[in-house]
Amino acid sequence: MTDLAPPSPPGAADRVVQTTRALSIAALLGLVVLGLAWELVLAPTGNRTLVLKVIPLLFPLFGLLKHRLYTHRWVSLLVWLYFTEGVVRATSDPYPSWVLALVEVLLCLVLFTASAVHVRWRLQQAKARGPLEEAP
Repeated sequence: MTDLAPPSPPGAADRVVQTTRALSIAALLGLVVLGLAWELVLAPTGNRTLVLKVIPLLFPLFGLLKHRLYTHRWVSLLVWLYFTEGVVRATSDPYPSWVLALVEVLLCLVLFTASAVHVRWRLQQAKARGPLEEAP
């Protein structure tokens, strides 16, 4: 008796990887757009230098677009800085800033979840393929 899950159809893993990659990219772009719009237009604090907080989000964007597994790993750690900012500002800023902070928290959760699932599925695919065979 084994408690292994039944094998998934061959294309299912590819769909999961594609979907989680798309969700990661969309959430990351959402954080960039939100950060720019928030600090420049929607609820500026008067200190427009806060818009610089979106610059670190551009680095993982290139890695995600190039389909790099390592980028998914470290962006799932980086996102917690933005999550923390969102939670702090959601509980301390006046309207409309606290609403934007809640959107930031939601985008962070989507990015983390999509990246974590993406990494898990890609590693499972690699493990299922087995070790690389050496050429003669």
